[in-house]
Amino acid sequence: MARRADDDTGPHLPGHRTRSRGRWHTGPPRWLVAGLRPSATPVPWPAVARSAVGIAAPLAAGFAADRPAYGALAAMGALFGVIGDTADAYRMRVLNIAVPQLFGVIGVTVGALVHGHGWLAVAVLTTVGLVSGMNSSIGAIASVSGLQLLLNTVIGAGLPLPKPWWTAPLLLTTGGLFVLLLSLLAWPLRARLPERAAVATAYRALADQLEAAGSATYETTRRATTDALNHSYDLVLARRASDHGRRSSLVRHVAQLNVIIPLVEAASAVHHTGRRPPPQVAATLRGLADVVNEGHAEGHPPPPEPPPASTEAERAVVAALRHAVTVVHSSDHGHPYADDRLGYPAALRIRVRRTAHSVLHSRPSWQYGLRLALCVGVAQTLVSIVPVPRSYWVVLTVTFVLKPDFGSVFSRAMTRAIGTVVGLVVAAAVLSQVPIGWWDVPFVIVLAGLIPAMTVKGYAYQTAAVTPVILLISDVLNGLGFALIVPRLVDSLIGCAIVVVAGYLLWPESWHSRIGDRLADVIEDAAAYVACSFGGSGATGQDDSARARRRRSIYRELSSVRGEFQRALTEPPPMGRRAAAWWPLVVAAERVVDATTAARVRISHGAPSPAPEEPAAIARQLRELAEGVRSSETLVRVDMELEGAEDGVLTPLRQEVRAARAIASPGRGTTGPGDARGRRTS
Repeated sequence: MARRADDDTGPHLPGHRTRSRGRWHTGPPRWLVAGLRPSATPVPWPAVARSAVGIAAPLAAGFAADRPAYGALAAMGALFGVIGDTADAYRMRVLNIAVPQLFGVIGVTVGALVHGHGWLAVAVLTTVGLVSGMNSSIGAIASVSGLQLLLNTVIGAGLPLPKPWWTAPLLLTTGGLFVLLLSLLAWPLRARLPERAAVATAYRALADQLEAAGSATYETTRRATTDALNHSYDLVLARRASDHGRRSSLVRHVAQLNVIIPLVEAASAVHHTGRRPPPQVAATLRGLADVVNEGHAEGHPPPPEPPPASTEAERAVVAALRHAVTVVHSSDHGHPYADDRLGYPAALRIRVRRTAHSVLHSRPSWQYGLRLALCVGVAQTLVSIVPVPRSYWVVLTVTFVLKPDFGSVFSRAMTRAIGTVVGLVVAAAVLSQVPIGWWDVPFVIVLAGLIPAMTVKGYAYQTAAVTPVILLISDVLNGLGFALIVPRLVDSLIGCAIVVVAGYLLWPESWHSRIGDRLADVIEDAAAYVACSFGGSGATGQDDSARARRRRSIYRELSSVRGEFQRALTEPPPMGRRAAAWWPLVVAAERVVDATTAARVRISHGAPSPAPEEPAAIARQLRELAEGVRSSETLVRVDMELEGAEDGVLTPLRQEVRAARAIASPGRGTTGPGDARGRRTS
């Protein structure tokens, strides 16, 4: 089956050329353009204010107390706190800032102990790099904690810090805790607002999705709903991880999230009918979003009854909408549907044991940790052998380029170099005109405020904003002024070169597509979802909850795979080209899951069930597709037929599976353009 005209075609192949007046002009490669393209995310103005005050105030306090070095160290700690201040919920802000600060204290203490000890410093920094890299696979807080552990170890090993030994850890922690205090000032007045706002956003995203049913924009709105639900569940379940009680606000948020899951599933069924639901459905959802956001139903009368339904999909929407209205307008959420469909978290002891086992037995975790350790070790060895002034900046560059996540190493190295040059130009203008002293404070206020604003735009923009702030703070510590600029540029370029060679070119997976395995896993999950949806009675009870958990898990994983593909597209060829070629199959996998959900909803609301062999054949085809994707990197077309009634409930699902197999179904083993099973296609 050919791909429809409204398909999400996704990114194009890396590299592009334009023709003008009969001549070809080569523009910047697409992987670099993609890395430098600013995100459309709005500027977080409260975070801008916190960053400006949080970093500048300690510096000003140091000047006022005639201890500028103390103020600079506290400002450095505040800078690290600003980098970690990325959570919406206040409870998560405590963890996102406080936990990394603890690791930062450990890091700066260890670094100070090996300062000036040559090869001992190399060994310690390499070991810390391994630990820092491996814990990135645990989660966001662990990743930021590892980043601060390594950063502060590098600073402690590279800078002469004030005596006694506890002075620097205390000052760095004070700066970070000051940022934490600023971020929690509104907690007593807005304690539940972030969670309520996130849940309300999910309702509004679903309203947009239902309005787009049957149109070319449906796929985009469905992904927006998935992202909103992921974010909402993350906030709510983060609270539940430390709260096993039945507190009303927590239970209310869980119930409000759970009752829109049937509406999300019904939206898939409506979309496959090609008919949009009545406009009052979306209006009702937006009214419910207002109730959720305000935290009470007073002043909001119950919405009018939806019009009568004539199809299975419409009946599903009406039933789910009535249920959502009842829950949102109810003041009692102690009933069974308030239970979390994603399950309660395990005890802390069990989660720690599972996490440690997962990290220690994870091949990607070891690979990333060894890659970071190698680069840090090479950088520290180089600056130990070659006399480089203030050489800690080389290792800092390696840390900033490699540590943030598992994204494109090469692209981050390139964008880091570009961002550093821009940041150094700004710093040069300030350092050449402003003497050390009180005049530093207003410039730090402005430049520090730019850090959150630029961070949401992209890594290169964050680098350009962070670089001048670090240089101004470093200037207070060492007093080199404008003389810092050229050494910092050289150090940054050396660090980027080390990352490109030791962190990219020397690793075979840099030149082979790693995203195929994850995509194959998702397709296998889709096959299991098909079997779960049509394998038994499955109308109510435990089967229904199992399907809901499986569907949410698959959509979350598909969202993650999309993000990984986006990062792969910023790699130079061949990685970027392969990612672009595989992109249509990601879209096809999403549509297979969506069609499965739509068929299950129709059956639950009156459509006849298919014969058992139909879903079994579909699941088998998906498993074969997953096996082929995992065993090859070459796209090969495979024409196949799936038997079943042409007017049956599984007809759209069979069409999506045919499309997926026609787009890309690699043969077993290494395939090529001449593979006998079919012709190559992309």
